[in-house]
Amino acid sequence: MNAIKLLPAVLAITAIGCVAMGARDDSYHPVIDPANFVSKVDNPYFPLVPGTVWRFTENNDEGKEENEVTVTHDTRTILGVKCVIVRDTVMLNGKLKEDTDDWYAQDKQGTVWYFGEATRAYKDGQISTEGSWEAGVGEAQAGIIMPGTPKIGEAYRQEYLPGHAEDMSKIVAFNEAVTVPAGTFTDAIRTDEWSGLAPGTEHKWYVRGIGVAREVSEKGDVAVLISVSRP
Repeated sequence: MNAIKLLPAVLAITAIGCVAMGARDDSYHPVIDPANFVSKVDNPYFPLVPGTVWRFTENNDEGKEENEVTVTHDTRTILGVKCVIVRDTVMLNGKLKEDTDDWYAQDKQGTVWYFGEATRAYKDGQISTEGSWEAGVGEAQAGIIMPGTPKIGEAYRQEYLPGHAEDMSKIVAFNEAVTVPAGTFTDAIRTDEWSGLAPGTEHKWYVRGIGVAREVSEKGDVAVLISVSRP
């Protein structure tokens, strides 16, 4: 997200929960055991069924963003773990802004791990891959997107490449209600998510059986789930 036994997710979470924002964490080295991973991602709050497509929209100071996230049938093996490839495209005012392949896998404890991304950002005729990283390459380490057993107050790294990818998350509430164009839901986990590379906290709602449904940025920009289609 990888032939020493993988540390239980709760231990990995506890170990990083006290890391200060922006601090280099040389102690963060989750042990990845391919034998501890399963072939599908069915965590109830972050299910990745191939063929599923989520569509989001957001109005911000740049204009209208439209975000389409697709679980592909393709995989990529990283650190011996077969990861599902999720394609994430962002359009800004009708033009391609970002096109990313994300790599995820789930362990036997139900925790969904993030193994990296190949990012292509488009601006003024230029293409940037600055946000790209892969677990096991250089200093990059896999992170956790959703614990198998979420607990209030636990913080965990979602990704880790010092100076390039330092997103973190903390679960702050269960059983939250959230209303978006895709529907009204009453069983959402709310998280606070931030980066060690920039100030600000984003609030995100993960709905059981669906995944992310709503995001609110530090500036107050709101991204909402328009639709979700399943195979």
